Amino acid sequence: MRLCIDGLSFLLPLEYSYVVLLESKSGAVIMKVTDRDYALSLDAKDPLAKYKSQFVITDPDLCYLDGNSLGRLPKKTIESISNFLTNEWGPEVVTGWSHWVDEAQPTGDLLGVAALGAAAGQILVCDTTSVNFYQLCLAAIKARPDRKTIITDKANFPTDRYILEGIATQFDLKLVIIDNENPKIAEHERITTDVLAPYLNEDVALVTLEVIQYRSGARSDIKAITDQVRKIGGLVVWDASHAVGAIELDLDANGVDLCVGCTYKYGNSGPGSPAWLYVSKRIQNQLQVPIQGWFAQEDQFEMGSEFKRTESIRGFQIASPSLMGIRCVQSAFEMIKEAGIKSIAEKAGIGTDLMISLFDAWLKPLGFVLNTPRDAKQRGGHISLVHPDAAKICVALREIANVIPDYRTPNSIRVAISPLTTSYTEVWDGFLRMKELVESGKYKEVAASGSRVT
Repeated sequence: MRLCIDGLSFLLPLEYSYVVLLESKSGAVIMKVTDRDYALSLDAKDPLAKYKSQFVITDPDLCYLDGNSLGRLPKKTIESISNFLTNEWGPEVVTGWSHWVDEAQPTGDLLGVAALGAAAGQILVCDTTSVNFYQLCLAAIKARPDRKTIITDKANFPTDRYILEGIATQFDLKLVIIDNENPKIAEHERITTDVLAPYLNEDVALVTLEVIQYRSGARSDIKAITDQVRKIGGLVVWDASHAVGAIELDLDANGVDLCVGCTYKYGNSGPGSPAWLYVSKRIQNQLQVPIQGWFAQEDQFEMGSEFKRTESIRGFQIASPSLMGIRCVQSAFEMIKEAGIKSIAEKAGIGTDLMISLFDAWLKPLGFVLNTPRDAKQRGGHISLVHPDAAKICVALREIANVIPDYRTPNSIRVAISPLTTSYTEVWDGFLRMKELVESGKYKEVAASGSRVT
């Protein structure tokens, strides 16, 4: 439970079933978290509330709690793409490349200042998260040629694990996978320095983990783990896909060396929008990515017979920037920059607190289990609700209750607050509908969706 006094908020023990809001004119107002007025009061004080109207929302009754999978469409993005088509590509044709050619770099700088806590010259917006992940992981491994061990975790996002399996097979390396799905090893799948310590030794070249666990929503201490691995001479590649745009990452201040992430979740940049990679200036001249594309060439347009990598961040770029995708990233992250990542992260914390309080009041008695840390500093913008019928409940929420969460095997329902587009009342309404759907048993009447997308 959360106690709010004059704009300050404090966590209370769960046995307290009320929230106190002190107002200078009207005196004390006492409300239960299960009262809709509580969510409305949060919205009334929300400094980010104005941003929701800047997105395309065709159904105001829909509770969209899946911004951790795909963010909503900013209205400004429609204008940006239309302007690019009609005022740039159309009249400029190939001459436009004179100012398009390097857009991956300034767009990366925008991400750095808006959401990543990174100075200029360290980020590129390019390719996909998977390609960038492969590039940086293999570069890190090759920078430690006498070491043969890679470490990741069993609950890591599948693509990351599959890529690491391929790398290990191709280069005859030892892949160690921490079984953090086992609650005896890790709580809520969260990798801590204590969990990681027994696996570290002088043969470890690479450790790669998620900043936010994609399924449970648990958050890693990126500074502590990066420092821990650095002490034994290894490198860490972080995957921030489920973190960027929801929490403060502070990559520079936390001493991160390497990081990748997407832009289409809390970044609101659209399905398949370009991903990004971060390489700290400290180590840019120590690494060579395996795919040596012509954009990384020092004198790119001389078309030389031999490859000589430029020493700037462009040395990690493969090919031409995806211009329309990059314009989507620019319009979305300009909004994030304006709103402020600190305010965004604060709302994510309050919103997930609200979710957990409603879980305690409404869903726990119905057989749900929370698989996300209760401490806001140990989670991101989504929580994971475990239930034996999770898959069917997710389908029914969409088809019957007009609520969109998502399902992750084997039994998790993920629900998120996307701070620029989700109101607290939308969260409250979504949880009430989930409660009523499960309480009534109506979800059992719904057939499987038939879609392979969950």
